[in-house]
Amino acid sequence: MAKVSRSKMRSIRQSRLRKRISGTADRPRLSVFRSNSHISAQLIDDVTGATVASATSLESAVKSSGATGNATAATEVGKLIGERAKAAGITAAVFDRGGNKYHGRVAALADAAREQGLEF
Repeated sequence: MAKVSRSKMRSIRQSRLRKRISGTADRPRLSVFRSNSHISAQLIDDVTGATVASATSLESAVKSSGATGNATAATEVGKLIGERAKAAGITAAVFDRGGNKYHGRVAALADAAREQGLEF
């Protein structure tokens, strides 16, 4: 039996999650993408296919603090997405971890977004 790659397994987990998770205008989907060197988050209305707000570790506000691929940067991105959601009038979201485990950088981003008042 052939061994399945790590990226293929992540893709399988992601599709399994996306069958059950969908965002609306009132409660958009908070989608998290994590790479080895960066992390990004988007609030997506799946009904219209529009991105309501986004934040990434590539932004100058996060880059100036130092490293972009650690939990500190993920916390900063979580704060940014929480502030931008509040500015857009969004108080609740559906969390989409993107096939990643809810641990480390993904959990740090989620906790920081919750601290800004975003509920999920």
